[in-house]
Amino acid sequence: MKIVTAAVLIHNGKILIAKRLNSDSLAGKWEFPGGSVEPSESPEECLKREMKEEFNIAINIESYFGVSSFEYSHGVIKLIAFKATWTDGDLIMRSHQDYVWARPRDLNNYDFAPADIPFVNKIISEGVYNDVK
Repeated sequence: MKIVTAAVLIHNGKILIAKRLNSDSLAGKWEFPGGSVEPSESPEECLKREMKEEFNIAINIESYFGVSSFEYSHGVIKLIAFKATWTDGDLIMRSHQDYVWARPRDLNNYDFAPADIPFVNKIISEGVYNDVK
């Protein structure tokens, strides 16, 4: 099982989502950005590293958000999500084909990777960001 992290990153009332490259195994699917945990790092360290590598931004991990497991054709992943905030850097997309700052209520309008869908449902159904319009 591969351990992967995801950021539920809110900024100015919206959540960052990213569209996977056409060359990826989940081509064109939307996701909460993050990446694979290396053997020598914690999930939190991984998420901070990945956000710097993929978007050139520094983040602060606010809290644990949830976990989702999914069996893809290329293997099983365990996706660990954290609420996070953007603390520094100019956002530069480096490893996705697109990104959007989406309103929480609009997340259902995007075709998410299966492992990310439970987080979309949690954000919408539990009113995770009730103060976000």
